[in-house]
Amino acid sequence: MKTLFVAAEVAPLAKVGGLADVIGSLPKALSELGHDVRVMMPKYGIIDATRYPMTPVIDNFNIQVMKTTRPVALKVTNFTDNVKVYLVDNDDFSNSSEVYGKDGLKRFFLFCRAVLEILPRLDWQPEIVHCHDWHTALIPLWLKRSGYGYVSLFTIHNLAYQGPFDDSFLSDSGLKKDWQSRPADAPEPPLNFISQGILWADMVTTVSETYAREIVTPEYGEGLDQLLCYRQERLFGIVNGLDYEEYNPAADTFIPANYDYSTLGKRVTNKLALQRQAGLPENADVPLIGMVSRLDEQKGLDIVAECLDSLLQETQAQIIILGKGKEYYHSLLKQAAGRYPQQVAVFLAFDNALAHLIYAGCDVFLMPSQFEPCGLGQLIAMRYGAVPVVRRTGGLADTIQDLTPDLNEGSGFVFQDYDSKAMSIAIQRAVDAYKKKKVWQRVIRRIMALDFSWQSSAKKYESIYYKALEI
Repeated sequence: MKTLFVAAEVAPLAKVGGLADVIGSLPKALSELGHDVRVMMPKYGIIDATRYPMTPVIDNFNIQVMKTTRPVALKVTNFTDNVKVYLVDNDDFSNSSEVYGKDGLKRFFLFCRAVLEILPRLDWQPEIVHCHDWHTALIPLWLKRSGYGYVSLFTIHNLAYQGPFDDSFLSDSGLKKDWQSRPADAPEPPLNFISQGILWADMVTTVSETYAREIVTPEYGEGLDQLLCYRQERLFGIVNGLDYEEYNPAADTFIPANYDYSTLGKRVTNKLALQRQAGLPENADVPLIGMVSRLDEQKGLDIVAECLDSLLQETQAQIIILGKGKEYYHSLLKQAAGRYPQQVAVFLAFDNALAHLIYAGCDVFLMPSQFEPCGLGQLIAMRYGAVPVVRRTGGLADTIQDLTPDLNEGSGFVFQDYDSKAMSIAIQRAVDAYKKKKVWQRVIRRIMALDFSWQSSAKKYESIYYKALEI
């Protein structure tokens, strides 16, 4: 089966978040199943051409975009032996040092249009065009209009990001006719890119089974629940996997001591190194909580902030937080670190090396998300032997089973209600369990032995592809 992935970011060429991890991993897993999978993305100026040499595929040609004519070209590179990456070359991207810069709507409108024009010019023809998130959501619409015959899939990675626009953009872009020609029984789509991927793709997927059920409700549907209900028969949830080559504590070059579940005694070296780097007292016995997160409400920072003082005073735990986000939480967390210099360390940055050390060094990993389409943090944490504390939502509900009181079954500490009290109870359970050293070691070995690699999820995507081709 020939499949073309289309996405705004792909690890390791250009990465901002979890989307890039998925597009960097899933095509490799599908190729290992015997499929011919390639990827298409913008050619950003930040892509390292010395590390990823680029070969021209299609010379400059003009496309019509927003009442203007724009030149685009296509290059190709590889990031694995089996997966080629096509790079859409235009000044809007090649002159940019950012994946998501200003004028995002116009940039990704151009990208979608370029993909549509490039497809019939390729000497390699896919059967399936698999589009990801709002940046590519106009492609299924235009494929339907074009009559080219490609089967389209659209994957929602986070419904909160939609590519919204106003009536002026609707008129200037030429999309007004498309908004007026939806199926007669379909609800009126809101003015955003993502609605068109949902409405016109042959299949729609999202990144966990629970999130697929949640987004058809008003609570989680972000204003698109009626449209998603309309497509519910072709809406499927498939939980993301984890790249076990990138995240492997036995071979990770970012951590001082490599280990696996049979050599857990080495893990304490990473804990002490993390405490040292964070400026906290080096103490192997104190429970150490880690967070690697965007700092906003979706990730639960509001309920963390609400109970941080009482939590630190009652548990005597240390907490290390890495991430960036809203300035309000930057300020609040820095103040907390000032009040509790022996217990709190905050790094307001994106730092991949430090993130790996946090996973390898913390005892408990906190993910109290308000909603979470899938989440990779909890999967990485378990791979590295950090026990998750999570809210039961989206992919967290699908991947973490609540530990029983005797700790003999389950993989983390799960709470239901989105409030600071419920979260505090779950953290206190974790801290109390941590004191039971022998049982805690058994929990760590159990979660490190779980398999969340891409192989299982890739087979589910394979099944969806075949189903889409049949339809």
